[in-house]
Amino acid sequence: MPTFMPNTLGVYVSIPFCRAKCSYCNFASGVFGSERMAAYVDRLAAEIRAIRVQAESWNAVLPEKLDSAYFGGGTPSLLSPEQMQQILKALQEVFFFEAGAEITLECAPGQLSDELSQALPRFGFNRVSLGVQSFVDREAAAVGRLHTRAIALAEIARLRRAGIDDINVDLIAGLPHQTLESWQESLNAALETGVPHLSVYMLDVDEDSRLGREMLAGGTRYGVGLVPHEATIAAMYNQASEQFSRAGVAQYEISNFARAGCESRHNLKYWTRQPYLGFGLDAHSFLHTTDGNAVRASRTDDLTQYLDQSADEILTPVSTNDAIEEAWFLGLRLTAGVSLPAMEEKIGHAAMRAFQPILAECEELGLLERTGPQICLTQQGRLFANDVFARFLGVLATSDKLEASFQKAEFQQQGAFV
Repeated sequence: MPTFMPNTLGVYVSIPFCRAKCSYCNFASGVFGSERMAAYVDRLAAEIRAIRVQAESWNAVLPEKLDSAYFGGGTPSLLSPEQMQQILKALQEVFFFEAGAEITLECAPGQLSDELSQALPRFGFNRVSLGVQSFVDREAAAVGRLHTRAIALAEIARLRRAGIDDINVDLIAGLPHQTLESWQESLNAALETGVPHLSVYMLDVDEDSRLGREMLAGGTRYGVGLVPHEATIAAMYNQASEQFSRAGVAQYEISNFARAGCESRHNLKYWTRQPYLGFGLDAHSFLHTTDGNAVRASRTDDLTQYLDQSADEILTPVSTNDAIEEAWFLGLRLTAGVSLPAMEEKIGHAAMRAFQPILAECEELGLLERTGPQICLTQQGRLFANDVFARFLGVLATSDKLEASFQKAEFQQQGAFV
């Protein structure tokens, strides 16, 4: 067993319902009727209440205290206050909410009822993440967003009147019609709101979104021909990093920026390998196990299968080699990077030696840099982060297996699953 076992937990609650499916969205979400939403909330509450028995079947350690909860989607703000209470009641029956726990609700601007917005503080919500994506109306409309800049700004003001000041605004670089000039307009508007947290994502091009599929197929729908060039998107990302930094909104992770003390505590769990549970459609979990290892679990992304419970969760044991690789590439997501002495202390000299060629190569390419004992991504490295992370995969499998396995006990005892 690791010498240190966290006694608190983060919870992610997936609410996969939307009023409209945005063309760039690659999440398991969609437009469904109110009857399915009600059935989903019932199923979700039952899943939460059964989690301790299920975690035992996973051989997992399940802390009793909850210090963060994140309601994501989809558009969780579409739930009624009664449905939100139903989910929270189930969570409160299973977990003890620590005082000051960070509880976040994702919202689409203009899709949060007055009744729910007023109830949020009473329910314990103290943070809201707004999917603005662009403050330029033409760009937002091009990808299916239903709000305007005026609606987004009014939503921020309404949340503050309700007593919620810890607000995040999401922006996407690479939307159809977007230019460096219009991107500057969105950056300026985001900063002028004074929100303490901002997120910037570069447009994903993959098979899981309509826009991505159309781009890969060389089609013309969804404004494909109006998507900026990759070099322009990279320039937009750099522009945001520089401007936010000058304004005192510091970058602490590849896509996330915050004023001092306003970093997302829940999301930091993912990058520092703290335990978390995911409930609902396509939700993912990471827990320690009683034998000192860890396990990842994922739910089906098919709503029908989820509702009729016809699909079991997928369990993936985390081997020691997997854990070491994760410690590298998740740690490097953070602006602070990875402490080389601390990493060597955790994984041992032999495993550390196996990664030295990767570190040296990435430094030579200008993707990684050292600052004292820390090694972190350069600005160029952030743009090619997935390529950097891929280099850390499989390193131990191709090195001396006896030496790598010899480090297992030391790795666990040093608390590397933390």
